[in-house]
Amino acid sequence: MRIAVTGSIATDHLMTFPGSFGDQLIAEQLDRVSLSFLVDDLQIRRGGTAANICFGMGCLGLSPVLVGAVGDDFADYRSWLTRHGVDCDSVHVSDLHHTARFLCTTDEHHNQIASFYTGAMAEARLIELRPVSERVGGLDLIMISPNDPEAMLRHTDECRQRGIPFGADISQQLARMEGEEIRALVDGAAYLFTNDYEKALVEQKTGWSDEEVLSRVGVRVTTLGPKGARIDRQGEPSVHVPPTPEIRKVDPTGVGDAFRAGFLSGLSWDLSLERCGQIGNLTATYVLEHVGGQEYQLGKGAFIERFTAAYGAAAAAEVEPRLVCHYA
Repeated sequence: MRIAVTGSIATDHLMTFPGSFGDQLIAEQLDRVSLSFLVDDLQIRRGGTAANICFGMGCLGLSPVLVGAVGDDFADYRSWLTRHGVDCDSVHVSDLHHTARFLCTTDEHHNQIASFYTGAMAEARLIELRPVSERVGGLDLIMISPNDPEAMLRHTDECRQRGIPFGADISQQLARMEGEEIRALVDGAAYLFTNDYEKALVEQKTGWSDEEVLSRVGVRVTTLGPKGARIDRQGEPSVHVPPTPEIRKVDPTGVGDAFRAGFLSGLSWDLSLERCGQIGNLTATYVLEHVGGQEYQLGKGAFIERFTAAYGAAAAAEVEPRLVCHYA
């Protein structure tokens, strides 16, 4: 499969607060919160949802097409992604704005408070997908991940018009977008990705029940944090994919993106949905064990060893011949 990933490309500023956010909140005064957190650490890392997904796919041996908007400060980041197998030739470079910034503070319980500066990402709405598809000789799937809201709507509409299957990953933009917009992004998606909280939010904002959402998409993938993931298709039993045990928990930033990278890689290799979820879980675990969404390395031997321990030799035998991991 030839897969393009649209969405944010950003620099992450990741901070650590050595206490609990919950301990600082006063229940009777939640309507006027004014807090400042003294943090212990600041890490500046490459990020953005689309870039994280593409990086993970590249590390697994694929060549995903990255589609998004950046500033003229993208040169070093472009080189990094290109070295890891990502096709960056369809990235739009703004003449006016810097690349987007993600600022996130994580507490001792891995709760997060974050802000996102759009910057050049606002120009993603100017990107047409047809030239991208023509340049690479056609696309089998376009992943529409969090981005400028108008860009997300435009890309989804263009996929429908051109008959290109698309994946919907609204995640961080659910808080900003209203029901009509969310319905437009979800309806007709070949794959819908959410975590369990976002799943409920999609249903609340669209007014659709769980069954109605499932009737409008091909496959619904719900990540469950430490409980793994669930995969649903209308008329079929749910598939629960247990998590991969982690060596350590360091930072959750980018974990969902890595899951999508692994899942999409499995789709590209024509594996079952269960195998796709297993690859997604293990790739996500690598991110959880590092600070930043692109700081991990995948070695084929170690990956298969961990995959076998988590999901068995028969499952690993299906994945091993397809796994490349060029960039360890």
